[in-house]
Amino acid sequence: MIYDPGMTYEPTTEEMAHLRRCVELATEALEDGDEPFGSVLVGGDGRVLGEDRNRVKDGDETRHPEFELARWAAGNMTPEERAAATVFTSGEHCPMCSAAHAWVGLGRIVYAVSSAQLVEWRAGWGARPSPVRALPVHEVAPGVSVDGPVPALAETMRELHRRTVPDPVRPAE
Repeated sequence: MIYDPGMTYEPTTEEMAHLRRCVELATEALEDGDEPFGSVLVGGDGRVLGEDRNRVKDGDETRHPEFELARWAAGNMTPEERAAATVFTSGEHCPMCSAAHAWVGLGRIVYAVSSAQLVEWRAGWGARPSPVRALPVHEVAPGVSVDGPVPALAETMRELHRRTVPDPVRPAE
């Protein structure tokens, strides 16, 4: 599939349930002082194999759920099982997680909101930019099948991310 930044995805009922769980995990992360990201690994047979949320608050910025699930899959699944699996996630993989996903040989990615959406939202709020350039998954891992974003989840995820940005400082009057 050719990447189209204006493209959106309408998930099946089952896929939407997995994405809603990702949003719940993102909410848990935010409530624990982390950035709001959550992911679910689903096997080719439809069983949930694992889930995780961001755990970067203690300073290890590599503790993304997508990266953790890729590492788990490498040690616990055959190459064939990994290729048949899908990672559902609240936000499009960052370059680090996209690379891990591809190197481990995981299958499809379905995400709720794109990196481009997140960058646009954060810029509009005056938030500090990420130290790593946001790239679409296909630019880092061109062989991975990717579906998203899902418009039905955009406003919920936007609000979670807005809560991570401190209110702008108002100039003295």
